[in-house]
Amino acid sequence: MNFMNVLLRAIGFIPALVTGIEGMCANKPGIEKKDAAMSFLQNALAMSDAIAAREIVQPEQFKSGISQIIDGVVLCMNSSSWAKGEKTVAGS
Repeated sequence: MNFMNVLLRAIGFIPALVTGIEGMCANKPGIEKKDAAMSFLQNALAMSDAIAAREIVQPEQFKSGISQIIDGVVLCMNSSSWAKGEKTVAGS
């Protein structure tokens, strides 16, 4: 799987993933929710296969980028009507 496929698959998972993690870990702090999201996403995408195939040559930077995307999704969700009248999601 090439880099763009991995990235697009990751981005596609994130909104549902954030919502699911929020539901399962509602009483946990934001950092724990984000760690759970990152862990699940890494496993779901089999990132190790892409790294082993040398398609992602800087895995830490890739993980950092995905982490920033999760932060952005959380920010968008918290600023939308989705969070209106409810607690904000992970990281806020």
